[in-house]
Amino acid sequence: MTSHGAPGPGPTGGTGRPSGNAADRGPASGALTWALAEAALAAVEDVGGYAGGVYLRSGTPGLLRLAVLVGLPGPLFRPWWRMHANRPFPIAEVHRSGQSVHLADVEEAMRRFPQLVASLPFPFSSLYAPVVAGRERFGVLVALRAPTPGVPVEARDRGRMTRGGLLLGEALADLSRQGTRVEWPDDPVCVQLPTGSGPPVRFGSFAWDLDTGMVTLDGGLLTVLGAGVSSPCSIEVLTSLLDPEDGYALWAAARQATGKDGRPTVRRIRLKGPDGGLHLLEVSTRARRTASDDGSASGARLEGTLVDLGTGLVGSDATDRLPRAILAADRLGRVTYVNERTERLLGRPRAALAGRTLWEALPWFGNPLHEDQLRAALLSGESVHFLAHPEHGRWLSVSLHPGRDGVTMVLVPEEDPAPLAPPSPSEQRTEHVLSAPGDRAAALYRPVALAIALSEAVTARQVSAVVTEELLPAFGGRQLAIYLLSDRRLYLAWETGFPPGFLEPFDGVALDAHVPGVETLTTGRPLFFESMEQLGRAYPNLPMDAHSGARAFLPLIASGRPVGSCILGFDSPRGFSPEERTVLTALAGLIAQALERAQRYDTESAVARGLQDALLPHRLPVRDGVDTVGRYLPGTQGMDVGGDWYDVIETGQGQLALVIGDVQGHGVAAAATMGQLRSAVRAFALGGHRPQDVMRGTNRLLIDLDPGQFASCCYVLLDPDTGEARAVRAGHPQPLLRRPDGTTQQVDLAGGMVLGVDARASYPVTRLRLAPGAVLALFTDGLVEEPGKDIDEGIERLSGAFAATGELALTEAADRLIREARAATSRPDDIALLLAARWTEGH
Repeated sequence: MTSHGAPGPGPTGGTGRPSGNAADRGPASGALTWALAEAALAAVEDVGGYAGGVYLRSGTPGLLRLAVLVGLPGPLFRPWWRMHANRPFPIAEVHRSGQSVHLADVEEAMRRFPQLVASLPFPFSSLYAPVVAGRERFGVLVALRAPTPGVPVEARDRGRMTRGGLLLGEALADLSRQGTRVEWPDDPVCVQLPTGSGPPVRFGSFAWDLDTGMVTLDGGLLTVLGAGVSSPCSIEVLTSLLDPEDGYALWAAARQATGKDGRPTVRRIRLKGPDGGLHLLEVSTRARRTASDDGSASGARLEGTLVDLGTGLVGSDATDRLPRAILAADRLGRVTYVNERTERLLGRPRAALAGRTLWEALPWFGNPLHEDQLRAALLSGESVHFLAHPEHGRWLSVSLHPGRDGVTMVLVPEEDPAPLAPPSPSEQRTEHVLSAPGDRAAALYRPVALAIALSEAVTARQVSAVVTEELLPAFGGRQLAIYLLSDRRLYLAWETGFPPGFLEPFDGVALDAHVPGVETLTTGRPLFFESMEQLGRAYPNLPMDAHSGARAFLPLIASGRPVGSCILGFDSPRGFSPEERTVLTALAGLIAQALERAQRYDTESAVARGLQDALLPHRLPVRDGVDTVGRYLPGTQGMDVGGDWYDVIETGQGQLALVIGDVQGHGVAAAATMGQLRSAVRAFALGGHRPQDVMRGTNRLLIDLDPGQFASCCYVLLDPDTGEARAVRAGHPQPLLRRPDGTTQQVDLAGGMVLGVDARASYPVTRLRLAPGAVLALFTDGLVEEPGKDIDEGIERLSGAFAATGELALTEAADRLIREARAATSRPDDIALLLAARWTEGH
């Protein structure tokens, strides 16, 4: 076995003899790392992101580890290096389910994965795709980009992520077959994104012959590297002077520059000089074909131009004249520029700062609060401002301005605020956070707990019950009323704690009524009354249910759309601190989103059920010699519709086609794609096409439609007269066969890639013959997936249950298998199908 390793010994594999183009191979002993880094870089660039990575399974069951992190500093995200598969985070969900997740904005993330927003409360969009090959799940591919509030992730980007995960899965499967251990037990490798910068100032250059692996260096570069390096030298000599992340960046640049597009790229790397000092250099690469003696094109050559960015070797008069201390860092947190004023402010020369990480150059940046600010800037793309107090130094006003290539930091010295004036409330809260991190977690608990509970509520009644159980106790409330907007009137949807009948006069109140429940919604401002007397003075004609107490009226508005209003009642007078008002207002937004989702549920659920009924066959053909039965197991929550389908088709040539498939994802979009695929398979089958041609044609159709989804499928063409069958499979679970003697086994069908990924994919045919009384069962993975368990365990469970059906009628056997699957999986969002056929030789 070989491990993932780091770059080197290089493309020659330590023999000195090249074998193919170096850019195509990448670092030989780091084959696993190279494959992961290339996939992550491609995914981020394909979807217009600014960061990403790959989580890979580790040697510990159920544990994923971050293997490659692109465009972000690794130490800053240490809490997310490990991810258990049973955690309520999108990475774990994608790995468990094998389905992609796309979160367009923070609102969608809060609704589906509130714990993610609680741990990274910044506005960003995230896309996740499973890294799979057949039934083997290796990990998850991730890309981060700017949010698109209210606009779903486009089908094109969903498809790109999906294809990236599948192609990486195939590459990892190849490595596994070659003896590489496809696991990641170590810390992540950080990889820099290509840099978008202006024309560089030439400082040195190199030329890398990708066929021989030799590098020619000019005098300027040799001066930097010192007497220990000569020209020409092997690429391993150059990469040995780079940190691992820079080595992979250089290989990635070569791969990209010599790819189909052949476009130039720019990378920033740190080069170690002979004295151990770091020189931050910018490498722009362009591949050029060289000509042989006879004039024909031969080989590939990569050229690089190197420029100094901040060690003093190149002047920076313009920024040195600015009246601010300016420091820049790339997206891996490494200092790329320091102006003269920063040198004076920090008391350190720029040569001692450039190339170091922020934590090395500015030790006070290791403060958890400051790290949180840097995370906010890198993930949100928005400027961040805060105060910092370096040890033995002056107060600094710090401004972080993020961009595509990193962060620009402006440092302004401040006088110590303590002797001049008492700390402001915001400063008091900041100091409190610094001295008591546990209090910060406690302050976050209420919205997080409510968000988690709301994410599981489906109906308006469930949402209201969650608010009663979570919100009222947290603030000491006793009364709650929720009104929902319909036809410009507010209707009472839920109440608790008020005197019987007291709220009836307000049920159906119009939006022009002068009552606080209406005005909080029409103005969009929450109303807080610290006593009933205060409420009475504001609304003299408003009936009161009590003489003592306090009230809060909260507008329920979701993404700018009015949903209703919420009333909180308290038995005794009380004040509402600024923090409580802020938290209650934010929670009202979460409640509004949950209620809006609940209102959509009733309508969409009816539409979805109707769509599913229309797309699945209402009856199956009746043929002598073959009994068939199909069963559909919907989820118990959500849209109750998915992309699973089955069909039994009389081909017109006296044969019977058994079809089962599964489109990625759930929802109306998946069901619509499923309907198109079902129609395509039926058309090809009725046209008398061979099984392999049916699958190839359906694959090409899905690619042409480009819905951003892929599908698995199994197609069996059965001759009822002889029991002979020809079967093809596209990434779908193997069917089960129950012999007449009661024994059960998986049928070993040769398989091809899932539909919708590779237009050139082929689907080999497997021939089999059923014995009289044999039963063939085709199923989708929802029937065998169990939380926290490998899918093979679920298949073994289904196989055992299938064998135990004995001589039951086929309909009764199918019903039993469905019941046992529901009891075992306990997955309310599963969609599962079962199609079974028994050959009886019954002519």
